[in-house]
Amino acid sequence: MLIVEDEALVRIDISEHLAAEGYEVVEAVDAEHAFEVLEARSDVTVLITDIDMPGLLDGLMLAKFAAERWPHVKMLVISGQRQAELSDLPDGAKFLSKPVDLDALNSALLDLVPKG
Repeated sequence: MLIVEDEALVRIDISEHLAAEGYEVVEAVDAEHAFEVLEARSDVTVLITDIDMPGLLDGLMLAKFAAERWPHVKMLVISGQRQAELSDLPDGAKFLSKPVDLDALNSALLDLVPKG
């Protein structure tokens, strides 16, 4: 699972929670770093990305490009600044507002990748 979030405290909070839930977590600080991780690791099955980040690409563009390049990767988009419409997201992606409720995060992840 790849967490892409430029706010360190938010990234750490989500990462630690997901690790405690049994997920293997990799972190990236922006879209460019996320692409490097996706290129290097074939085991990433879920991408959680903030929308508003520094750099050339925001999280929506990252999610769309990643969905085209790695169609097996499920997407969860988060934002505290704006509300994403389903039409803004890749097919099958989920959206959560920040601050991220950890129970809602767990539920969204189960919808994307059921444990079994």
